[in-house]
Amino acid sequence: MTVIDPDAPAGWVAEAEEEDDAEEMPLSMRLSIADTLTLGNATCGFMAVYFTTTGILIPHLTGSEETGMARHSAATAVILMLCAAVFDLFDGLVARKLRSSPMGAELDNLSDLISFGLAPAYFVLVYGMVADDAHQRVSALAAVVVLLAVVLRLARFSCVTMKHGMFQGMPSPFGALTVVSIVLLELPFVPTLLAIVGVAWLMVSRVEYPKPRGILAVAMLSWIVSAMALLVAWAFDAPGGQLLLQTGCALQVVTGAVIPLFATARRVNTFRDNRREARAAQLP
Repeated sequence: MTVIDPDAPAGWVAEAEEEDDAEEMPLSMRLSIADTLTLGNATCGFMAVYFTTTGILIPHLTGSEETGMARHSAATAVILMLCAAVFDLFDGLVARKLRSSPMGAELDNLSDLISFGLAPAYFVLVYGMVADDAHQRVSALAAVVVLLAVVLRLARFSCVTMKHGMFQGMPSPFGALTVVSIVLLELPFVPTLLAIVGVAWLMVSRVEYPKPRGILAVAMLSWIVSAMALLVAWAFDAPGGQLLLQTGCALQVVTGAVIPLFATARRVNTFRDNRREARAAQLP
């Protein structure tokens, strides 16, 4: 509360009010370059939902297209999720090199929720509505599981401190791309459902995943560009496009399954080494 002297000049009163307003101002709302990339992430995620709706769901409901997933719209939606992953990769790099605004971390979580939570979950939901052998209600349940896994994953990321260079649980961009790859493989419904739920479990698990930095970041970016090329070839029905896409999706799924095995083996070896050291220390 500001106490104003009635004998003070009017100019002093105005200056005092301006100083109080300045003190009550929140942290800077100016967006940094990293924040702009983060907003690009959110935009890609929303547009992926848009193309999934207008190019796959609506034509299916109106009967204007053949039953099944429209190739061009499905490919566009997945490419947009891949673009969101690129934005997510670079906004962290830029924030470390330059700076991020005070709301950068919150923007990142909200954008990730849209692009890697809502978009893939909605993709699974629409798959359950248009695929011939799918069950709509069960697919809706699987979509909810994916969404909640990403919500829990992002919330835990904000609260838990991990050792340098590691994530706890499958990162949400990697999880989203793996979920979409499972759908694009066009496996029977039950294996597809089980694989999707398995990915959701990996996202909330304690399995350690390396952060994409240095050579690993370059490898991830190269893989994303290759995946985009495979999707374009598939969308335009290029010779061997279907086989190439299924091969790429299979590699994505296998990588998601193999990394936890390496992490588990490393943890077991560490436990054995600690036991050996403890026994050696007990010997006279």
